[in-house]
Amino acid sequence: MSRGRIRKALSGFYYVDTENGAVTCRARGKFRQEGRSPLVGDWVEVRETAGGEGMIWEIEPRRTAFDRPAVANVDQLVVVASAAIPVTDPFLIDRVSAIAALKGCGVAVCVNKCDLAGGEALADIYRSAGFPTVCTSAETGEGIQELVSLISGKLSAFTGNSGVGKSSLLNAIEPGFGLKVAEISQKLGRGKHTTRHVELYRLGCGAEVIDTPGFSSFDAEELDLELKAHLAESFLEFRPYLGQCRFVGCSHTKEKGCAVLSALKAGEIQRSRHQSYVRLCQELKDLRAWNAKARQV
Repeated sequence: MSRGRIRKALSGFYYVDTENGAVTCRARGKFRQEGRSPLVGDWVEVRETAGGEGMIWEIEPRRTAFDRPAVANVDQLVVVASAAIPVTDPFLIDRVSAIAALKGCGVAVCVNKCDLAGGEALADIYRSAGFPTVCTSAETGEGIQELVSLISGKLSAFTGNSGVGKSSLLNAIEPGFGLKVAEISQKLGRGKHTTRHVELYRLGCGAEVIDTPGFSSFDAEELDLELKAHLAESFLEFRPYLGQCRFVGCSHTKEKGCAVLSALKAGEIQRSRHQSYVRLCQELKDLRAWNAKARQV
């Protein structure tokens, strides 16, 4: 039996780096029976057979885990965004950061393609909210060293809407890396999915990174009623004002005497962030209503 970390998952096979080298594994049937699946980033116990193959026998307890993208034990999500085509909707960043906060995972924001469109306005939203934030250009090298400093010594999962340059950034961080990149559709304003699976890479700068498919895979399946109960806490800049509202149980959406709304009016909370909060409140309200209806069927 040997211990290792899952580096890649593809078509039912798990590629595990162990102290004895790389092992191509299947997972024990008991995981499927228990409703569990091994994830990239998992530390696992492997029972090796022959020819570099084996079976994942046990999955060690996880520090963090996400369903989509299917990753485990990441220290932070690096949300890659763009003010150029394809333009990132801040709501997508806010949805991801709220889910990450609930799961105890850090978030850093990287606004890429700054050679094509200035990203400072978008970056300022997240700097003021308390997120480590960097503006980069994978083409010119702007901000790459600052990004390296954000990820060194950590396991980071890179995510973002398709076409914002996640793979290009990794190629810029590690020259010769050779991850596949694709053209942006000028007609649709979005990129093609060049990353088809989730894979962990070790970089020469001392960072470990997981490249993932785009935001279309980071969807409502991660929204649940636990997030509804803690949504306000998951917005970092709301936290100093929680508990200061006039009414107990304030939703921070329209109530009089709401400390969060007062901070919004004073410019201490960015309007787009509060708009995302209200939108998530509605999505979670709809989810709760759907769950209640489903239980009655």
